[in-house]
Order: sequence, then structure tokens, then C-alpha cells
Amino acid sequence: MEECIFCKIAKGEIPSFKVYEDDRVFAFSDINPISEGHTLIIPKSHAENLWEISADDLTAVHLAAKKIIEAIRIALSPTGVACLQLNGKGVNQVVMHYHLHLIPRISGAPELPVSSWELKQGDMDAIKKTAEKISAAIA
Repeated sequence: MEECIFCKIAKGEIPSFKVYEDDRVFAFSDINPISEGHTLIIPKSHAENLWEISADDLTAVHLAAKKIIEAIRIALSPTGVACLQLNGKGVNQVVMHYHLHLIPRISGAPELPVSSWELKQGDMDAIKKTAEKISAAIA
């Protein structure tokens, strides 16, 4: 897609701090990092979100994530890494190109806002009904 900033980054038209690249995937440092080592992994082929990405590109992104998260462990010794992927403007997806965030938490650093929330017991009947509705819609 001509106007997509991530497509331009993958093509080298916009500079980035490359972390990893193969024939299907490009990974680079987030320039608005939540934490040290915050990395984005994108397919080189444009797909807006999880609804649009091909199975092959999705597999390639997650296989690359496995390599990169191991490198993050070696390089930064985090206490954990959050893997975050947003689909649609309604959940604050800003760049409309599928991307997976790897967000390390380094020992002593503040909790990651994407992995810390208050647990509240749900309504079991409502949860069951919703699970059944989703299950029935699986093709």
C-alpha cells in the first residue's frame, strides 16, 4: 500500500532501526517505546489486521517473534516480555498495518501498562453464553 508508513519502512523508504529481516518479515525498534527494547514485527505484505493477514504471513511474524524474543532475553535479561497486537481503531490500532509488539520489562522498571489490570470476577452465565456464541461462529 503506497501510503502505509510500515510498508515504507519495510521497503527502506523511511529509516528505521532494523532488528531482524527475512523474506516475509521486517522487525524494527519502536520509536515511541513503552520500554527499552520495544520491538515491532510486521509482514512485508500489507495486511491491515488479524482479519486480513494471510496464514503464511501470520506464521512468519510469529516465528520471527520467537527468534527476536530469545535475542531480547539474551541482550536485555528482562523479567518478562508482553506480546501485544491490536486490531482496529476501536482498540487504538494507530498504524493500519498488522504488527506485533514485543515489549520487555526490565527488572526494577515500572509495570507495563499493557499487562497490569485489576482482576474482577465475571458473570459465569454471560461468559458461557458468549463463549458458545463465538464457538458456534467458528468456520
